[in-house]
Amino acid sequence: MEQYTIGVDVGGTKTAYGVLDGGKNIVARLSHPSDASCPPGAFFDRIAANIRDLMDANRIQKENLRGVGVGVPSFVLFEEGRILKTSNLTNLRDFPARAYLEEKLGGVRVILDNDAHAAAIAEHRLGAGRGFDNLLYCPVSTGVSSAIIIGNRIFRGSYGWSGESGHMIMTPDDGVECGCGNRGCVMSWCSGSMIAKHVKNWIDAGEKSCIPEFAGGGEINCLHIEQAYNAGDVLARRAVAQMIKYLGVWTYNLYVTFNINCFIFGGGLLKMWRNLEDNGKGGNLLESMKEVFDRHNKNSMPVYFKEAELGDDFGVIGAAELL
Repeated sequence: MEQYTIGVDVGGTKTAYGVLDGGKNIVARLSHPSDASCPPGAFFDRIAANIRDLMDANRIQKENLRGVGVGVPSFVLFEEGRILKTSNLTNLRDFPARAYLEEKLGGVRVILDNDAHAAAIAEHRLGAGRGFDNLLYCPVSTGVSSAIIIGNRIFRGSYGWSGESGHMIMTPDDGVECGCGNRGCVMSWCSGSMIAKHVKNWIDAGEKSCIPEFAGGGEINCLHIEQAYNAGDVLARRAVAQMIKYLGVWTYNLYVTFNINCFIFGGGLLKMWRNLEDNGKGGNLLESMKEVFDRHNKNSMPVYFKEAELGDDFGVIGAAELL
């Protein structure tokens, strides 16, 4: 009898679902925008309803389902399956998500973990991390985070949320306030959501830019910054330079903390800004980050910056791998 697994990747902007067969092939997909205004019960009611729809559409009975893996961009008490807080979806806090979903799904097994942990497991087993006993997986997207593989096992720490290094403080009490409640963390300076806030603040303070024109008068996002960057806009280039600076310093701090020499990067921002134009030359965020890292790194041992290999499906595959 064919056995299936469902992976759910909850992101700051999108929630994606995948049905995987026994060979770990994705045989059905579903996605929708993540609604940051939803209270946690309503948010997970929608997830449960979509899981039931996927089961019905693919004729999956409960006995054919190994379980559901869910990756969330949150501080997670892993053993309990409870979300403590979520920086980009701030209503998702202090919520027993695993138990709630298991009840809504009639007792289907659910494993819930931080989304970076899930993706790290997937890349280590099936992607760019194959062959490395130790690695750091670093998503750069709406938020910034990391996950740690040591001795071929995910390291979760004392409570389950190890790797939330995007909230490492770089400039105490200085900068834009992050959803974690602090000012001056890595994420507050260089995540996709926060860099747009910096740009808006600069423009509101009177600085000139063509970014609002690309935004059509609407809310500024990273696509508009990229478009303005490639048009030579000074403010957009300042924003990208700020991101590169803090991302490079962040990775160096992780390296000297863990002495792990393999960094794997994923996330929508890395993909979006793969081909920033710089004086007619092609460039990308990953290469620029490595240049900053190398300026601070004072030894010659090899350090690898690699791009995740599982493409847009890494989050869904990683969530399923939690099972």
